[in-house]
Amino acid sequence: MLKYLIPLVVFFALVVLFIFGLQNDPRLVPSPFIDKPLPEINLPLLADPDISISSNDLKGEIFLINIFATWCIPCLQEHPLLLDLANNKEIKIIGLNYKDDRLEAIKWLDNLGNPYSIVLFDEDGLAGIDLGVYGVPESFVINQNAVVKYKHIGPLTEKVLTEIINPLISELKTQQMIDESKTQQR
Repeated sequence: MLKYLIPLVVFFALVVLFIFGLQNDPRLVPSPFIDKPLPEINLPLLADPDISISSNDLKGEIFLINIFATWCIPCLQEHPLLLDLANNKEIKIIGLNYKDDRLEAIKWLDNLGNPYSIVLFDEDGLAGIDLGVYGVPESFVINQNAVVKYKHIGPLTEKVLTEIINPLISELKTQQMIDESKTQQR
């Protein structure tokens, strides 16, 4: 009797764990990079493979990195929001084209519009791995010291922009102005 009871108990324990796991939002996975420096990246530009951009080149400005791919349907869904965000000029947006075909990505941006100030090309996905990317799309808010302040998994929504990202950008800009003022007073 006991030899049948143990597998049954283990089975029910796994079912309970599975049910609790399904109730969690996968977008709420915490990033180990929050409040840490942006990992070192050195990637070519999408449009010009002879020019590379590194993490150090990105210091000094508050920006949003958006990881996208042409094969990603949710990337297509969030693209109009990125275009609106770029038109508002509240924040510099850097695109990171992830595991994609260079020519397809250029054509995709030409057809849909390019919200990015810079588009980096991560053909093999290694920079994405260094950033802790789970999939596309993902977006990171980075402060002027190249420190990761926020990570969003999945497509951006109007709600995420208005309730999280825009207030964070305002807060970071205010902090940047305070820091610059302190530096000038010295």
